[in-house]
Amino acid sequence: MNAGRKKKVRYIQEMPTVAVFSPRGRPGRPNEIELKVDQYEALKLADFQGYEQLEGAQMMGISRSSFGRLLREGRKIVIDALVNGKIIRIRIGDVQVGVRRKDLPGKGVANISVFKQEEIVRNNILDYPES
Repeated sequence: MNAGRKKKVRYIQEMPTVAVFSPRGRPGRPNEIELKVDQYEALKLADFQGYEQLEGAQMMGISRSSFGRLLREGRKIVIDALVNGKIIRIRIGDVQVGVRRKDLPGKGVANISVFKQEEIVRNNILDYPES
C-alpha cells in the first residue's frame, strides 16, 4: 500500500477526442505506450497552444514544477513512440481529473484556424521573391 499524499485534481479544458494514435507502415502489432491525460494536457497547453509553464500550471491548478515534470514525462513518452514506432494510448491513469470548460485564449499560430494557416502559407509562397 502506497502511503504517499493524495494527488491534486488536475484540470483540463476537455477530454481528448482521440485516445489512441497508431503508427502506419510498421509490420505486425507495435508495442503500446501510455500517455496520461494530465501529461497530454501539459503538452497541449505548452507545445500546441504556446502557454508558458506558469500559465499552464495555473490553468491546470497545479504547481509550476509539477507542470514541468508532466511536460518532461509527456515529451519523453511521445518521442519514444515516434522513434520506436509505438502506439500511444491516452488514459486517465491514477489521477483525478476535473474538466473545466473554458474558452481560453490561445497563443501563437496554434490558435489560428487551419484555413487561416493555409492562407498565410499560400501568401508567403506567392510573395517569395524568385531568384
